[in-house]
Amino acid sequence: MSLLYDQSAGYSQPTLTGSRVVLRPMTVNDGTRLLQAASDGTLWELKFTVIPGPETIKGYIVAALRGAQEGTVMPFVIEDAVSGTALGSTRLWKIDHANRKLEIGHTWLSVSMQGTGVNTEAKYLLLTYAFEVLHCVRVQFTTDEINEKSRAAILRIGATQEGIVRHERIMPDGRKRNSVRFSIIDDEWPQVKAALERKLIG
Repeated sequence: MSLLYDQSAGYSQPTLTGSRVVLRPMTVNDGTRLLQAASDGTLWELKFTVIPGPETIKGYIVAALRGAQEGTVMPFVIEDAVSGTALGSTRLWKIDHANRKLEIGHTWLSVSMQGTGVNTEAKYLLLTYAFEVLHCVRVQFTTDEINEKSRAAILRIGATQEGIVRHERIMPDGRKRNSVRFSIIDDEWPQVKAALERKLIG
């Protein structure tokens, strides 16, 4: 993994580079590329997550970049390391420097990229940066109670389920969502890292 810092947006956000994917800081010009990635599966139609579609992509990027300017969010475009094609998006958010904790979330991938190992490497890059560069003591994940696929994926990377937060947010369709909370803490990171590296090699 290489850490290359992009100062162009006025804040310090890394470009995280792996063997299969590159996590590049999101910019205001990424709308078309992200829509193309989301159109693989018309992901904006999913009811248990919020993924940008033609009507929402502008607000999605504006909100992400506003959080970046405030220092609480690092939004990334997930790209293929060879072709540079946008495959999806992810971000570090709820960044709390005083308590050295954050959340990895807003992660989505084109349908054709799901189950290919792309998510595993993206999470490995983000977690390595969080624990080894930002020196976090806690990284958390939150997903919809009904999103079994996401819950299983979070457990596979080595996170521990902590509980269910009832009516944690209201979804665009008005549904009151129960969210499942997971975490990895700094004491667990060496073991989680080793397991992820075995998965990436395999």
